[in-house]
Amino acid sequence: MIIAKYLSEMWSTVAPAVGNHLWQSTLFALVAGLLTLTLRKNHARARYWLWLAASLKFLVPFSLLVGAGSYFGWPRTPSGSNFGMYFAMEQIGQPFAQAPMPAMPFSNPAGASGSANLFNLLPVFVLAVWVCGFTGVIFIWFVRWRRMSAAMREAMPLREGREASALRRLESASGIRKHIEVFASRASLEPGIFGIIWPVLFWPHGISERLEDAHVEAILAHEVGHVRRRDNLFAAIHMLVEAIFWFHPAVWYLGTRLVEEREAACDEEVLKLGSERQVYAESILRICEFCVGSPLACVSGVTGADLRKRIVRIMTDSPARKLNVGKKLLICSSGLLAIAVPVMFGLTHATTGQGQSPSQNSNAALQFKYEIASVKQNKSLSESRPVMNYTDDGYLATNVPLLMLVQSAYGIFDTDRISGTPTWLGSDRFDVDAKMESAVADELKKLSPSDRNVARQRMLQRLLADRFKLTLHHDTKDLPTYLLVVAKNGPKLQESKPGDTYANGFNDGVGRGGAGTIQLKGRGGLVGQAAQISQLADMLSWLMGHQVMDKTGLTGKYDFTLEWRPDENEGPSTLNSSGVASNGQVSLAPPDANGPSLFTAVQDQIGLKLESKKSPVEIIVIDHVERPSGN
Repeated sequence: MIIAKYLSEMWSTVAPAVGNHLWQSTLFALVAGLLTLTLRKNHARARYWLWLAASLKFLVPFSLLVGAGSYFGWPRTPSGSNFGMYFAMEQIGQPFAQAPMPAMPFSNPAGASGSANLFNLLPVFVLAVWVCGFTGVIFIWFVRWRRMSAAMREAMPLREGREASALRRLESASGIRKHIEVFASRASLEPGIFGIIWPVLFWPHGISERLEDAHVEAILAHEVGHVRRRDNLFAAIHMLVEAIFWFHPAVWYLGTRLVEEREAACDEEVLKLGSERQVYAESILRICEFCVGSPLACVSGVTGADLRKRIVRIMTDSPARKLNVGKKLLICSSGLLAIAVPVMFGLTHATTGQGQSPSQNSNAALQFKYEIASVKQNKSLSESRPVMNYTDDGYLATNVPLLMLVQSAYGIFDTDRISGTPTWLGSDRFDVDAKMESAVADELKKLSPSDRNVARQRMLQRLLADRFKLTLHHDTKDLPTYLLVVAKNGPKLQESKPGDTYANGFNDGVGRGGAGTIQLKGRGGLVGQAAQISQLADMLSWLMGHQVMDKTGLTGKYDFTLEWRPDENEGPSTLNSSGVASNGQVSLAPPDANGPSLFTAVQDQIGLKLESKKSPVEIIVIDHVERPSGN
């Protein structure tokens, strides 16, 4: 069951990515198919390259191109309408990323254990089925390859005669510098090119007696065309696609189209070299009378594809048209868009985290630091809840795990967004007392509330880097998140007015740009005063342990009260929406043990709703961290 649990955890990450890749590749193949319809009167080689591109797309996820763009992109946080467009594109591009989550993550209803066990076994079953299919396809091809290899081992080199002479002339005419060796075999297999790096021509013994010189030259011209086009290499690549994605009907359809178009392309080349249509058609029919087809797509023969359609096309079709300028532009622009769109998407949307302020990169936040700091390990083994508090002249933390300090410093609410953590990061507790110079404190007061919060976070980041030797880097991962949206009956929020004053001394009389406060007293209640919904989303993120993104579209400032039945897993009750402890100015009645859950309270009391999603979220990966040295 340990393996099943591990596969289940891996499944939650891999399954959405595979689902996104499959539908994107299917859509790409559909577009390629539509483009081939516009080229049905043109050369078959153009249609062949389109089908081959659709096959190769199954091996190249768009996420790699997006990742490449993100690597070279400039970090930025989408906001406003840009964030809406970004989110919409994420939903369109990754529809399987929204794996359903439990509506009540803190509850454990009866029967959940059995359901969990079944869910844990699902990845094992799916993996077993895929392995069986993959192994079956590889085994069938291996048996066929052994059959071809055995026939080649028994074959004898044919270095003289009309076949060798005609082959040398065709090699020279086609620009092939390396000679193709001819091997005559008593096997009844049709003439074909065997091998990829050093291709050789398999020639059935006795077939020459049934063919005239013109027939032999037409067949050899067909095989030389396969070598020049490297059809065996591309067929082998598509065989790999079929083995990996054996369950997808589109890959088998692509294989059929690739064989048909490659044979049509070689037919066109044979006719272009001067072979008469009737002679060439006769040569193919005589081969079919005497030989059986090649068992492998990566051994290019003469009789592939629908034989009746080929003969009709050879005898009746007018010469294929060359691509005009318009069709060349259509194909080139489609190819460029397929590559450029995901790369540019990653380039321009390299986010620094959904919950951080757009002004986090401001130069103003970089000049602040704590002058002195005392960091001590709290060895009292106290069960008291951790307390973190930004004061006017510094920062105080009591009985706080380093993991929580990192969360506060980087504005991260979900511990799943922190990777590479040693075990002591969440178990060892610390007391921190940091002080800043008076000049720095005065400068902080001049900043807007959002910029002040950013500056404080940067100061804490510097403290962690200095005292804990913390180094990290950023990455992206699909994680459970929540969207805060307006409920069906609309919001139940009281909009604050300019000039409103509150019991804690907060005054919203100076403009409307500053953020208000959300204070949490005890457990199971909070009060918002002239607060923005983004602040509420941050607070809910702390409480729920998952990223909550504001999708309400509400831009005002509101007064509200929330009361719910607290859960043991909720975040620290001493933190407000900016990671600052409440001063105790707001008091609420003790939480009702029979009260509503947080989900229900949000919907019933303030008219908003939490919807579970799975979205790409930035995470931080800890590269190095140490226990603090002496003060």
